[in-house]
Amino acid sequence: MAIKICAAGSGVPGVLVALLLMLPGPASAGEDDDGIVTDRPDFVESSNVVGKGRFQVETSIAVERDKADGIKLRTVSTPTLLRFGVAEDWELRVETDGRLRATADNPATGQRLRETGYADTAVGVKWHMVDDEGARPSMGLLAHWDLDTGSAPFRAPGKGGSLRVVAEWDLPGDLGLGVMPGVAWQRNDEGQRFTSGIFAVVLGKEWNDRLRTFVEYSAQQIAHARDGGSINTLDVGAAWLLGKSVQVDTAVSRALNKNTPDWSWTVGLSLKF
Repeated sequence: MAIKICAAGSGVPGVLVALLLMLPGPASAGEDDDGIVTDRPDFVESSNVVGKGRFQVETSIAVERDKADGIKLRTVSTPTLLRFGVAEDWELRVETDGRLRATADNPATGQRLRETGYADTAVGVKWHMVDDEGARPSMGLLAHWDLDTGSAPFRAPGKGGSLRVVAEWDLPGDLGLGVMPGVAWQRNDEGQRFTSGIFAVVLGKEWNDRLRTFVEYSAQQIAHARDGGSINTLDVGAAWLLGKSVQVDTAVSRALNKNTPDWSWTVGLSLKF
């Protein structure tokens, strides 16, 4: 996985259909080999699955910083993804932002507010639909159901879900390209249902058998202002293989609009069993 692109929004269903029409039939395998292939540290996913009977954990620490109306906000979380292969082309997934600590400082008054607790959990599946061949990309389909199971300060106002398609191409020069259109169904702060889109573009480079880097534009949410608005970032990062089944990684994100936390940073560890 070297480069990926993710897209969704009012025009996304047409892109989803176009990608699905490219499918000639079922895939023959979820991975070319038994080495670890992760969905982190970039925002979009890999088209690969972990393989039948294999278990993979991708965990991390993430820090977000923001400043709005003179209030300094800082959130520390522990994003974690668990993946279990139930077939060569299918995996089950459990995902959460884990333990959360949010702090708000008001320099004008010297007041500090802090909340701690746990994030919501999402359960889902990934299907590796087809391997790459010639101009045809490697493709995967992901479906998630978001559960409102978190602690009160961080719990979403109702259940939601998402559907995404991933397509990845290998390019000359050890580069890669991918596309991931998708839509998400959520509730706003008033409990009203709304549909949002996702769009991201990642350009990555494999420098050797162990190191890869990437730069990414991601629109993690495309929505009306009444539903929280759009969330857009510019991300850069790197992943390093310590062994065939062990990866460490890091990434930094910079906000591209006012609805997005100014900065975020993550460092992670992934293991395959």
